[in-house]
Amino acid sequence: MAAPLADRIRPKTLDEVVGQRHLLAPGKALRSIIESGEIPNMVFYGPSGVGKTTVASIIAKHTHKRLCKLNGTTASTADIRDVIASTNTLEGINGVLLYLDEIQYFNKKQQQTLLEFIENGSITLIASTTENPYFYVYNAILSRSTVFEFKPVESADVVPAVERAFTLLEDEEGEPISCEEGVCEYIATACGGDVRKAMNAVELCCLSARRVEGVRTVSMDLARELTQRSAMRYDREGDEHYDIISAFQKSMRGSDPDAAIHYLARLLVAGDLASACRRLMVCACEDVGLAWPQIIPIVKAAVDAAMMVGLPEARLPLADAVILVATAPKSNTAHNAIIAAMADVEKGKVGSIPRQLQNKHYDSAEVKKKGQFYKYPHEYPNRWVEQQYLPDILKDTRYYEYGDNKNEQAFKAYWEKIKGRA
Repeated sequence: MAAPLADRIRPKTLDEVVGQRHLLAPGKALRSIIESGEIPNMVFYGPSGVGKTTVASIIAKHTHKRLCKLNGTTASTADIRDVIASTNTLEGINGVLLYLDEIQYFNKKQQQTLLEFIENGSITLIASTTENPYFYVYNAILSRSTVFEFKPVESADVVPAVERAFTLLEDEEGEPISCEEGVCEYIATACGGDVRKAMNAVELCCLSARRVEGVRTVSMDLARELTQRSAMRYDREGDEHYDIISAFQKSMRGSDPDAAIHYLARLLVAGDLASACRRLMVCACEDVGLAWPQIIPIVKAAVDAAMMVGLPEARLPLADAVILVATAPKSNTAHNAIIAAMADVEKGKVGSIPRQLQNKHYDSAEVKKKGQFYKYPHEYPNRWVEQQYLPDILKDTRYYEYGDNKNEQAFKAYWEKIKGRA
């Protein structure tokens, strides 16, 4: 059975690797380390299909070490012991490089098994992960390793790889392949920075292309059909999920409607209607807030409509609401107030509720001055009267500060006049 195209076309040298110039360009740190021949333990962090496995293979070849590959989803402690045992064989005379893919799936005990052999230099570990290693990799492993972040490959860098893949398939099949104008560029863009996905799309296009007079023709329609949605990197439990929803809210908070709509589109294409609605409601309350409090029921209505009609129609009320939130005036004064108040409560700064605010009940015998003494504001001019509301321990605490928007400034002016502070 033939290996996948992505494996058959895998680069053999650093110069052939697509993208990762920030790591592999001449003079960059990782390239310099590889060229030195002295390879430390490393963690490669980044999305799938961007060259982590390829670079590990090139390192093993360059250093003449025996390359052993394990995958965290399937490997066991016994597999690790087998790798360690190979260090005493003829094949491992130059050392063993263990490439452990998806290390985040190894539990703590399994990762600890590696420590002794990393420490004594029996093996050189290159671990890869698609998740943030500082959350998923055992600290003792991290402290003995250097972390390098691999990034999604720019579409312009993927185009030559796509063209090279079509040429390779032409040579293997012994018949010409013709691509309509723009096909290579489309595949490179649609892969979303994942070169492996691009190679898979090329292979599928060739297998599905129509033969006309001995020529396989890859049309743009075929390319769209076989690469649709492949640019969507999305795992609801992974970093990409949290990155997108974070960017979504920050774009609305930053009053950039174009970016906000872009991230909304990414959420909806991934089918994550719930996250889009939740962050939209949060942003309306947290970031617009008292600058325009009327926006909260408006956004709630849009969210209700979206949840009622579902996708794809949900995009319409959500687009309305997202642009409304992004272009609305902003205030986080209520957000700041509740955060500060909760911090005091969590520290135990609560105190007794002032007697005048307590529910009516009988005073105990030790209370010298009987009665509640609550002043009912509606019985006073302008429906306000000065009295203590906070517990004694927090008597002069200020949690809320008026924002500089028109709405809150109007409230501020009103109360300063009523309270005689104008």
